[in-house]
Amino acid sequence: MRIQSIITAIAVLLGSAFAAETAIPKDYPLTTCVVSGEKLGSGEMTPFKVTHEGTDVWLCCKSCEKKFKANAAKHVKTVKDAQAKK
Repeated sequence: MRIQSIITAIAVLLGSAFAAETAIPKDYPLTTCVVSGEKLGSGEMTPFKVTHEGTDVWLCCKSCEKKFKANAAKHVKTVKDAQAKK
């Protein structure tokens, strides 16, 4: 019974950690993916966070990561510009 409790506790902690990584902060300035233009959190896509030079950028899904990395500075500027307007 104790092992089952430990396993349950680990599952809850892991689930919370995963949820935190896909939860877009309320103060994030954009509602769409800087790569694809898709609405963040739409459909069955799971938002994906990348951090470039200290700036968090949320993508609509992990599939956009490769295109993000190809032009990271441009996408980070988009986020920073949106933050400055808020």
